Amino acid sequence: MTAAKHPVPRAKGRRTSGRAGIREVAAAAGVSITTVSDALNGKGRLPDTTRRHVRAIADRLGYRPSAAARTLRTGKSGLIGLTVTTYGEEPFTFTEFAYFAEMARAATSAALARGYALVILPAASQHRDFDVWSNVALDGTVVIDPSDHDPVVTELVRQGIPVVSDGQPGGDLPVTAWVDNDHQAAVAGLLDHLAAAGARRIGLLTGTSTDTYTRLSTTAYLNWCERAGQEPVYEAYPAHDPCAGAMAADRLLARPDRPDAVYGLFDPNGTDLLAAARRYGLRVPDDLLLVCCSESTVYAATEPPVTTLSLQPGRIGTAVIQLLIDAIEGGETGRVPQFRMMPTELLVRASSQPGARRTERATVAAPRKPPAVER
Repeated sequence: MTAAKHPVPRAKGRRTSGRAGIREVAAAAGVSITTVSDALNGKGRLPDTTRRHVRAIADRLGYRPSAAARTLRTGKSGLIGLTVTTYGEEPFTFTEFAYFAEMARAATSAALARGYALVILPAASQHRDFDVWSNVALDGTVVIDPSDHDPVVTELVRQGIPVVSDGQPGGDLPVTAWVDNDHQAAVAGLLDHLAAAGARRIGLLTGTSTDTYTRLSTTAYLNWCERAGQEPVYEAYPAHDPCAGAMAADRLLARPDRPDAVYGLFDPNGTDLLAAARRYGLRVPDDLLLVCCSESTVYAATEPPVTTLSLQPGRIGTAVIQLLIDAIEGGETGRVPQFRMMPTELLVRASSQPGARRTERATVAAPRKPPAVER
C-alpha cells in the first residue's frame, strides 16, 4: 500500500509549516481573531495589557502577517516608493551617493518592521515618466529633495498617494509630511569652525537646482558672509554632473579673490577640491581649509583626511517611513503637513585644522598657475 492511503498523523497542536497563523495566536492568547488583528494593527479600543499580551504571544509563536491577506482585507499593496526627482535626466544617478545608500538602508528596515516593502523608483522629471510608475501599486512615496513646485509630487498627491519629503518643501508643495535638517544652523556652525581655524575668506561650491537643501544652504552661507563682513566667493554648477563639479572647483581656486577655505555642498566636492588644490600647488590645510557635506567613509582616508558634515541620513530614513506609514494607515492626507528636524554632525579631520598655520594674516596670496601638461 502507498503512503498516500495511510497518511502519517500530525502531532496535535503543532503546525508543519513552522509559522503560526492568526488563528493559532488567537487560541494561544485566549482571545478572538478580531482582537488579535486589532492588537497587532494598533486598532480598536483594547486595553494596553491585552495588546501587550497578544503581541507577546505573536512574537513567541513567530507570527508574521500575510501580505496577500492584508491586500485583500485593506486594498493596500504594502509597497512604498522611494525616489529623487531633482535628477530626472539620469534616472538612477542618485543611487551612487553614500547619503542615499544609508538613507535607503534605514528606510528599508523601518518599512519591513511595519510590514511594508520599499521600491526604488527612477527619477521622474517629465509627466510621461509616470507611465513607468503606474506599473507599481504604491501605498505612498518618499521623495528626496523635491524642487520648488515639483510636478512629480503634485501629480502623486493628485492621484491620492501620500507623499513624505526628505527635505523641507519649497513653495506650496502639497506633501503629507517632511523631515529635514536645520541647514541654516549647520552651515553657520561649520563656517564658524573654519573662521576659528584662521580662514579669512571662505568660499562655497553650490548647485544650480531649486531644491531646499541647496537653496537653504546657499542662503545660510550668504547670510553668514554678511554678518562676518566678507564678500561671498562661490561657484554654482549642476550637482548631478560630476565633470561640472570638478570644473567649478577649478574655477573657484583660480579666482583672483581665491578663498583660503571652502565648503562644498555635495559629496564629490571634497575630492574635486583636493585635486584642484594640487593642480594649483596649494597645500591642504596650510594654504586651504576644506569641508564638504558627505556620508562617505572615503574622506577618512584621503590625504589629508577631509572634514565632513553628516546629515544623519539613517535617522532621516527611519523618520520619513514612520511618518508615511502613519499617514497611510491613519488616512491623514489633506491635513497640515507634519515635520521633524534632525540634527547634523561635523566630523572634524585634518583638512580643517591648520596646525602651525599663521592665523593672523588677513590677505591671501594669488594662486600659482597649474603646471604645464606635457602632451
